[in-house]
Amino acid sequence: MKFNKYPLSREIKDNIEKLGWRKPTDIQYRCISVVLRGDDVLAIAQTGTGKTAAFAIPIIHSLQMAKIPGRRDGIRCLVMVPTRELAIQLAEVFESLAKKTKIKVFALFGGVEQDKQIKKLQDGVDILISTPGRMFDLISQGHLRTNRIHTLVLDEADHMLDLGFIKDINDMMRHLPKKRQTLFFSATINPVIKKLAYSIVNNPIKIEISPKDPVAKKVDHYVMYVEMDDKRFFLERLVREEEDAKILVFVRTKVRAERVKKAMDRVGVESITMHGDKAQTDRLNVMEAFKSGKVKLLIATDVSARGIDIPNVDFVVNYDLPDYTENYVHRVGRTGRGDQRGIAYTFCSPGEKDLLDEIQSFLGKQIKVMEVKDDVYTEVKTFNDMDNLSIDRIIDDLDKLVYDKKKKKKRRK
Repeated sequence: MKFNKYPLSREIKDNIEKLGWRKPTDIQYRCISVVLRGDDVLAIAQTGTGKTAAFAIPIIHSLQMAKIPGRRDGIRCLVMVPTRELAIQLAEVFESLAKKTKIKVFALFGGVEQDKQIKKLQDGVDILISTPGRMFDLISQGHLRTNRIHTLVLDEADHMLDLGFIKDINDMMRHLPKKRQTLFFSATINPVIKKLAYSIVNNPIKIEISPKDPVAKKVDHYVMYVEMDDKRFFLERLVREEEDAKILVFVRTKVRAERVKKAMDRVGVESITMHGDKAQTDRLNVMEAFKSGKVKLLIATDVSARGIDIPNVDFVVNYDLPDYTENYVHRVGRTGRGDQRGIAYTFCSPGEKDLLDEIQSFLGKQIKVMEVKDDVYTEVKTFNDMDNLSIDRIIDDLDKLVYDKKKKKKRRK
């Protein structure tokens, strides 16, 4: 079924067409009609499956058709998200789908001066996308009213629990009308998530998109066994061989992020970092620099980068293995999005093998090993004869994988 066959307004169909979307993804196909019908939904779908549009499209259409006059009595739809970056990203999707519908969308988050945000709310907002902290601040100050909320969306609910927002979520329930539609979206389901979900939804339609392999087919992912202190050499080598590529590197902590950046600085490789210690304006500038390609190497922690849709990421590097096995899927899912293919490398040190075993158990299969011969390892580490060293020499007898420019371009088409 194509989007033009759905009972949506002409404006929304035009916007979908301008975005280049023809057919819905699995999660969109299974959610749109159910949300339009007004049912509560409990949806489990990995990041990168198009789930934002799965709820954004029917919500915008429903509000457009309702034609309720005036907005000063409060918002009609609240979308709660765990991070500021995700709030901004979702607002961009909603706004692109709501063009010419007169539906007003606003992203609310902390870390910036609140007076302009208050003015925006006073002018009237239909759909509010917000992180918990600033939202509760403005509710307590009387600047944000929730008495007219018809639809509540919890997005990346599992990540919100990881960040300790469960009390905020429960507190939010007390501010909302009992009669409402609730949409609960999570990347994973476990006993805690399930208990939370069923405490806030009413006879929900459960929709679960869970492929046998949680890593997208368009992502080729490999593990390389590298000593902890040698990882910087392999990262530098990848950057120099793929000088036009956009590379996203994941580390375990903000301290590690800054250390890796300093290591790259020492060898003349430009990079930027993203983590929780950065001010909001800095974080926005970092995201813009990386998205635009001004800086091609971003070093980030899981907290600040999960759920973010960054276009045209060529490579993901797990510089450190994640503490939570599910985050492996989220990390490598930053590449290979849309119609493009992507490649992910994991640098595994001897001390991280237990984490690797847990990830492989979660995936239900072994990750392909990229063998590094001793002489090649030494050359990368010591930078001997670097001009003649090709990454093809690192890929040793791995299904005769040919890794050159032409085939890489062909795979991305």
